[in-house]
Amino acid sequence: MKLIVGLGNPESRYEGTRHNLGFLVLKTLAEAHHLKYKKSAVAQAIETKITLEGVDCSLMMPLTYMNNSGIAVKQWVDKKGLKTKDVLIVCDDLALSFAQMRLRPSGTAGGHHGIKSVIEYLATKDFCRLRLGIGRPHPSLEVADYVLSHFTVGEKKLLPDFINRALTCVTSWVTKGTTATMSQFNGSKDKQ
Repeated sequence: MKLIVGLGNPESRYEGTRHNLGFLVLKTLAEAHHLKYKKSAVAQAIETKITLEGVDCSLMMPLTYMNNSGIAVKQWVDKKGLKTKDVLIVCDDLALSFAQMRLRPSGTAGGHHGIKSVIEYLATKDFCRLRLGIGRPHPSLEVADYVLSHFTVGEKKLLPDFINRALTCVTSWVTKGTTATMSQFNGSKDKQ
């Protein structure tokens, strides 16, 4: 069993914002398989089950808001007895240019409050995270305003391909593992 967590904020006013890119990827994955999310019985989240190339997975989106994402992740991991190596967190990343991806088996929060919360509640940095580049804001714009803003018209045109590459990366992580997936997807926007 694998747990794939998309990070974001649950209210409709946050839908389509850069900070909700993790939610958007997981919603797209569920829609592609005609799956519906429902309230989780084990965590403050919505979830659905999926089988990716023969591997059972749960897709989960915390309802605890970005800065408290770790609460829902810990509830799920504890109640299911899951090892943290079987957890993948999908989130936005300011340090990467738009449409770049970076998969890591562990690491720091890198300034991301959602990842910081997961590290805090799981009491470890050793869980996989797929960081999806949203680029940096113009110096005149506050970071908080930028991550809660919507994608530009140009970014929206590129978003479907970016999300599809992210979904291919998630499936590769589930079936081939972290190391093989990192070598295939990390770095260039053009890697497939």
